[in-house]
Amino acid sequence: MDGMLGRKLGMTQIYIENGNAVPVTVIEAGPCLVVQRRTAGKDGYEAVQLGLVEAKRYKANKPIAGHFKKAGVAPTRTLAEFDFGADEDPKPGDEVKASMFSEQEYVDVVGTSKGKGFQGVIKRHGFGGGKDTHGSMHHRAPGSIGSSAYPSRVFPGMRAPGRMGGDRITTKNLLIVKVDAEKNLIYVRGAVPGAINSYVAIRRAKRG
Repeated sequence: MDGMLGRKLGMTQIYIENGNAVPVTVIEAGPCLVVQRRTAGKDGYEAVQLGLVEAKRYKANKPIAGHFKKAGVAPTRTLAEFDFGADEDPKPGDEVKASMFSEQEYVDVVGTSKGKGFQGVIKRHGFGGGKDTHGSMHHRAPGSIGSSAYPSRVFPGMRAPGRMGGDRITTKNLLIVKVDAEKNLIYVRGAVPGAINSYVAIRRAKRG
C-alpha cells in the first residue's frame, strides 16, 4: 500500500542510539479499512479508498451510509485514495495498520495548515515594512502596488493582505524514527502541517 490516513497528536522529542535528542511529530496512523477499490476498467485508474477508523461513531447520511454498506464496513468520517502495488489485491473490509511502515523509511505527510485569519503583508508575505521613526506614515503598509498612469491597474498575483493559512500542504521526505505497531503510532522527524488532532495522509516518499 502506498499510504494511509492518520491523526496528528502533537510534537515531542525522543533520544536515538547515539544519544542525540530528535524532534518528532507523533501521528496516530490508522487503523484504516478498505472501503472501495478503483479499477481501470470501471474508473479508468487503479487505486484503493481507505477510511480512518475512530473511536467516536460517525453518523452518515443515507447516500454515504449506502456507500459503506456496500463495502460491509462501518461509516467513517475521513476518506482518501492511495495507490497500491501490483502484487497486492486489496478488498473491501481489509485492515491497514501502522505496521505497513518501517523505521528509517521516508514518507510524505499531507495536511491542512493552521488558519491564521486575515493578515497583513508583513506576516503573510514577510515584507520588511517602512521606517519606525516619527512621521514615517509607512510602518506596516505594502507600498506601491502599481503605476497610476500606465497600466492603471494591479497585475494578478500581486502580494497583498488577505486570508492566511488553511491550505493543503505536503511536507516531503520525513524520516520515520520509530513505529509503535501496538498503539498504531508513527514518530516522524520534524514538523507536519496542521493543528493537533487534525487529519493527515501519510504516504511513501516519491522523491528523495
